[in-house]
Amino acid sequence: MAHKFKELQIWKRGRLFCSKIYDLISRFSDSEKFGVTNQLRSVSFSIPSNIAEGSSRNSNKDFARFFQIATGSAYKTETQLLISAGLAFLTQDELKSSLSKLDEIIKMISKFKSTLI
Repeated sequence: MAHKFKELQIWKRGRLFCSKIYDLISRFSDSEKFGVTNQLRSVSFSIPSNIAEGSSRNSNKDFARFFQIATGSAYKTETQLLISAGLAFLTQDELKSSLSKLDEIIKMISKFKSTLI
């Protein structure tokens, strides 16, 4: 019972958000290549990736588990964004915009996950 993840709006939104994060971190200092930049790249990439991976599972319960993992990645992304702003790598406007988009994704994940269990 595989879901077609590429048709899910939540996956599309997660993928676009990941691209936005890559754009933001491209302006971070080179000295942060293996620090905050690497962390943000990894966790933002994980959001749509877990949705895609979960779509291949044979049960809604298994699929929902990957939505839990995607939610965890979203909260880790939020933490990394807050840290980045605290280190002055992001402006307050960039932070606010990113957190707003991330909040939408978290709400979409929660709503979709509730239809699975």
